[in-house]
Amino acid sequence: MIFKSLTSRVIVISICLLTFGISVFAFVILRREQMQLINSAKESSDLLLNTIERSTYNSMRIGNSEDVQIILEMVGQNQKLLSARIFHPHGIVLKSSRPSEVGKPVDDRVYQLFLKNKKEGVFTLEGHGEVLGMLKPIYNDEQCHVCHGQKSRIIGLLNVNYSLVDTRQRIVDATKLFVFSTVAIIAFLSLAIALVMLKFVKKPLFLMAENMARVEKGDLSVRMKPSGKDEIGRLISSFDSMVGRLDTAKQELDRYHFQQMERADRLASIGEMAAGIAHEIKNPLTGIASAITIIKEDFSSSDPRNEIMKEVLEQINRLDKTANDLLFFGKPTQPDPAYTDINATLGKTLMFASQHRGGKNIEKKLELQDDLPPVYVDAKQIQQVFLNLFLNAVQAMPDGGVLTVKSSLLQKECDWVQVSIADTGKGIPPQILEKIFTPFFTTKAQGTGLGLAICHKLITQHGGTLTVASEDGKGTVFTVALPAFDPHAAELNQSVEA
Repeated sequence: MIFKSLTSRVIVISICLLTFGISVFAFVILRREQMQLINSAKESSDLLLNTIERSTYNSMRIGNSEDVQIILEMVGQNQKLLSARIFHPHGIVLKSSRPSEVGKPVDDRVYQLFLKNKKEGVFTLEGHGEVLGMLKPIYNDEQCHVCHGQKSRIIGLLNVNYSLVDTRQRIVDATKLFVFSTVAIIAFLSLAIALVMLKFVKKPLFLMAENMARVEKGDLSVRMKPSGKDEIGRLISSFDSMVGRLDTAKQELDRYHFQQMERADRLASIGEMAAGIAHEIKNPLTGIASAITIIKEDFSSSDPRNEIMKEVLEQINRLDKTANDLLFFGKPTQPDPAYTDINATLGKTLMFASQHRGGKNIEKKLELQDDLPPVYVDAKQIQQVFLNLFLNAVQAMPDGGVLTVKSSLLQKECDWVQVSIADTGKGIPPQILEKIFTPFFTTKAQGTGLGLAICHKLITQHGGTLTVASEDGKGTVFTVALPAFDPHAAELNQSVEA
């Protein structure tokens, strides 16, 4: 449809407004021209009426009525003057440019002008068309008293009937000229507006729409050259700037995506290699640990070599934990979920973490909300997550501090069990905070960089979230959120499955 186009609507509205404005202006001018032609006819008739009055005055003053008749007949030879007459106030023609009507009643329309006290009127005469009739009373002056006495104030009325046929024809010609010129001007201006809108508005917008479609399909090499500094030119410049920024952002995104793919590929290769190495190391470590344990039993408790064997066993256990982390990261085991009381798991895990050699100087606070709903998780894996987070918190406070563990029910679209683990250590710098869940990233001299990465993966596998907030120099808070078990939803699922 034509009116679905903005340019077409603007063109149509502009032409309509232009047509209305020019038509109103032309109508006003035409009416003014018509009134001028009518007024010109009235002025001519009035001038003729005054001329007849002055010409007949002297003859009437001396009572020479024959000269009055001759004057009227001479004036009546004017083609535009249909008749000139003097009639009595009772309506009888006394003198006339047409002698045949002398003594007869005057035309009723003329007489009605007198009765209505009007000096002029327009009416139609059969065979003559439109006529302008004008009246002028002849008053009974002192010089007229000799013949007419003093009783009547008006002794007669001078009447001329002026033909308006030529005037109307001139009005018709002027109207035709105005209508033709108005139509021509409107047509010319409408064509000019349409051409201007099509060239300077629709064409650039259509071209921009085509280029935007190309951009939408992924072609960011599109550029347009602004042809001016008007609104369209600024729009085109903004479009080019936008596409340029999109192209730059796409290139950066592609580069970042390529780096991430390379990194993911390297991590996958490292994971497979680490799992293989860990598998090969784990079996010999088990044998070494057994052998060292047997050798250690041969020494008495007072033998200084007993401490050396104990340190060797600790290092073997650390290597065994590293190998286990590598195995889990390379080939994580599938969770075996069950309904678990998160508060009980937290208490048990914190008791294990308290046995750490650095945990004795740390104050531990448990703020657990009662009546928490159970969570459907693998208890061993979740306990592994909490233990890792507790040990990290303990290691972050080598000079002592406060470890606060809170549990609560978080209500969103569904219920979530939330656990926060806060320490009062030195905190994590902002530039490091965003990297702590990255595999193999660590700031510890003896760390593998897999602890938090494994925790994040385990929580994600259970449909939860693991987030961190830290303020450098004030401490760190890790937050674990797990979906709570909804018995109503479970009953509904069982009924659907049945």
